[in-house]
Amino acid sequence: MLPTGSSGAVLAATTLAGCGLGVCSGLLPGLHANNLAMLLVAVAPSLGLAPLPLGCAMLSAGIVHTFLDVVPSLALGVPDAAMAASALPGHELVLGGRGREALRLSAVGSGLALATAVPVAVPLTAVAARVYPRLRPFLPVVLGVVVLLGIATESTWRRRAAGTASFLLAAALGVATPQTTPTAPVAAGGTLTPLFAGLFGAPVLLDAVDGGGVPPQADARLALSPRAVTVAAGAGTGAGAAVGYLPGVSAGVASVLALPFTSGRDPAREYVVATSGANTATAVFALFAFVVLGTPRSGVLVAMSDAGVPQRLLPLLAVTVVAGSVGVAGVLVLGDAAFVAARRLPQRALVGGVLVGVACLSVAFAGVTGIVALAAATVVGFVPARFGCRRVHLMGVLLGPIVLGV
Repeated sequence: MLPTGSSGAVLAATTLAGCGLGVCSGLLPGLHANNLAMLLVAVAPSLGLAPLPLGCAMLSAGIVHTFLDVVPSLALGVPDAAMAASALPGHELVLGGRGREALRLSAVGSGLALATAVPVAVPLTAVAARVYPRLRPFLPVVLGVVVLLGIATESTWRRRAAGTASFLLAAALGVATPQTTPTAPVAAGGTLTPLFAGLFGAPVLLDAVDGGGVPPQADARLALSPRAVTVAAGAGTGAGAAVGYLPGVSAGVASVLALPFTSGRDPAREYVVATSGANTATAVFALFAFVVLGTPRSGVLVAMSDAGVPQRLLPLLAVTVVAGSVGVAGVLVLGDAAFVAARRLPQRALVGGVLVGVACLSVAFAGVTGIVALAAATVVGFVPARFGCRRVHLMGVLLGPIVLGV
């Protein structure tokens, strides 16, 4: 049994243990730090951990996950060259042999966002504390505007129509799928796990079954200028600040909002930096919202709230900085190894194994309902890929019920 106190040694040990969990969740497709956090809530009594050390483990896992989740998205599920037009921007770099560079762009984007978001969040949260109570009654309208902005940024009317259809279908899934699954073997994440796996993971993997896998990767030199990297990371941070205080709005939405504020000279590379920055920055601003406003904005923070973690900003900020450092190192060390492993393993066997793992997690977290949700979400998840719009519209699975007040 682990120590029950909250000494510095215990906080450090649980923080590092949480970093390890974040590495695992970041590298395993279909598994999210939210699931691990909810599992920790369930087993906390047997661990004998006090709330603050338990919260340190949850938070560090969540932060590291925002760094490491780029690795499987680049090293797995790379489609055939014929599908490159609908691939994620990071996949375009991988197909061009620049995957190692993409990993480092992601790490830099997340690192810069973390360094910027922490000091910016202090005054911004003070403003949010005054504005949010007045804004709360109009939250569905605000989120509706965010959705419309995301659709409006598509480049053609065909893609805007596809984005609208993607949002509406995903929203219908969110409304129709029960969030409580009492028959699930593990109470960790419910139907959100299979829904997200189906919407964002399975379609990419299925397209990759007959793909050529990961091609040889060149050196890790960054082709994006320091100024462009800084601007893209700043755009991601700013977008993370814009949505980090809003419930149901993901870092994916933040990255879309960030795109108009990048230079646009190298869209694929800037997208990787901005998306990674928005992912990490959103987690930081959500932490401040949790501590100052008492409103959890992510699955990890909801689990921390349920576990009674005290809202103490300084130790939680220290955990965030440590976890961010581990995340950067993890991307650099494990990312290259993932590309080597992906090249050595048979493509079909690798993709098939990941899909089986996702299906098993869906059953574990949501029972039979999980398989049904996974299948339905996978069908909807093919809409953006086939019609060329961004996958971020599929976040309607969360935003739709909030906008509709369901």
